[in-house]
Amino acid sequence: MIQLLRVDHRLLHGQVVFSWCGQLNPNCILIANDAAATDDVRKAALRLGKPNNAKLVIKTVEDSIAAINEGKTDKYSLMIVTGNVKDAVRLARETTQIKSINLGGTKSAPDRHALSPMVYVSDEEEKLLHEAAAEGIEVFIQAVPSDAKKILT
Repeated sequence: MIQLLRVDHRLLHGQVVFSWCGQLNPNCILIANDAAATDDVRKAALRLGKPNNAKLVIKTVEDSIAAINEGKTDKYSLMIVTGNVKDAVRLARETTQIKSINLGGTKSAPDRHALSPMVYVSDEEEKLLHEAAAEGIEVFIQAVPSDAKKILT
């Protein structure tokens, strides 16, 4: 069962491991990120931060979609983390099991505007998120489980 799809440019870090994993207690974390999946040094660094009680799998976005759709992830209590909005929307649209997108943290940049103190998006990303919401995918901002959900409509 997929418990959470989170967008966080840092992928796996303390807030994800301690707050979200502590709340959800997943037995598998899937990092769906093309750059990380093809970089052995980055994969090794991500493995250092994983919780002891969870398996860590790092795949490209395409391979992640295939694994979900083929049922390979069904046996897990799964948390998915991707590094950007575009990949998260693609994951949600191309699978039937993902019903929501958690916006946790995206970088500030000159071509981005704030949706929250931790979430910055481009106009194109905001359009994608609103389209996903209109398609029935819940899109929400929530840094940690104890924060209130801010639903994007």
